[in-house]
Amino acid sequence: MRNTIKKTTLAVSLGLAGIVSTSAAHADVLEDTNVQFSGYIKADAMFSNYSEGTLGSGSIGRDFYIPSLTPVSGNDEGSQFDAHIRQSRFRFTTNTPTENGDTITGVLELDFIVTDGGDERISNSYTPRVRHAFLKYKNWLVGQTWTTFMDVATLPESLDFIGVTDGTIFGRQTMVRYSNNGFEVALENPETTVTPFGGGGRIVADDNAVPDFIAAYTATRDWGHFKVAGLIRQLSYDDGAGIDADETGYGISVSGKINLDNGDDIRLLFNTGSGIGRYTALNAHNGAVIDANGDLEAIDSYGYTLAYRHVWNPKTRSNFMFSALEVDNDTALTGVGVTQSTYSARANVLYSPTKALTFGAEYAFAHRETEADLEGDMNRVQFSAKYAF
Repeated sequence: MRNTIKKTTLAVSLGLAGIVSTSAAHADVLEDTNVQFSGYIKADAMFSNYSEGTLGSGSIGRDFYIPSLTPVSGNDEGSQFDAHIRQSRFRFTTNTPTENGDTITGVLELDFIVTDGGDERISNSYTPRVRHAFLKYKNWLVGQTWTTFMDVATLPESLDFIGVTDGTIFGRQTMVRYSNNGFEVALENPETTVTPFGGGGRIVADDNAVPDFIAAYTATRDWGHFKVAGLIRQLSYDDGAGIDADETGYGISVSGKINLDNGDDIRLLFNTGSGIGRYTALNAHNGAVIDANGDLEAIDSYGYTLAYRHVWNPKTRSNFMFSALEVDNDTALTGVGVTQSTYSARANVLYSPTKALTFGAEYAFAHRETEADLEGDMNRVQFSAKYAF
């Protein structure tokens, strides 16, 4: 649902009157620009229990599921209860016609996930963060939005932030993208995450010299759609003290959505590659590891997701999801403390008394295993109330 705001009202409410008056050209652009405001308010409450250890206060894994954070060692502290409004978001969309008959579209969207703020003692304040900020003109998109390697339409309706986190491609970053008749080609902001030789804390290198290259094709039919996407990227690390290494990473993702009768649908995704790293499972594994010679070796992995949506009646629906990740670590290089595999399963029921309101309940089970054969489970029950506008 979107709400259109009159241009003059928006200018006053945002304190832009001075800017508008600076030139006739600026005034004309503002007068012709259509502005829409949309988003939702969402409150979440969840009970979480871990078989091995626990997540400490302030961990983002208590706000939404992150596969690599499922504890595999420690003392069981019993169930934890958390409540927050971090998924709430708001979005401005502008459309400005040009003198040539085209349209320039701009999008700015913010939410409150993974940001600092007040603790739970008094204020529960959260700092806004930018999700999307891009412009579209003709066949071109410039700015930050979903990576071209991702298929947003295969994400199921989940109370969790993502739902099928373990096996899906997920990310937003700055890019230049060209689209035409289902074909997409993009240059996107690079970043390399590295495992030290023998294991240890993640190295976020930021030493890439070239952007990630992604090409994709999406075919839309009456029965649904399918998408094929390919990724080629540079993995690079220079510590300024003897290690200056590059490696090539690559990946492929195949995904689709199949529409069934009565509003039901099936959503599937499979991805595999060498050096995919941060693109899958919220960076549950790194893109590369340093070997004994100071070179980089790409880490292989594959992941998959499956989701089924069933409509019980016009106001009630359920989603059933499964997602998994498998990582092929060379333990002689990575050590045995790294994640070998994760998977999760979810089921929910959602009730919308009106189009703008949704109330839901969801159960999730997750499992993580490391190369040291340490294992841990998570059980979570989540309740949500959402008002979309």
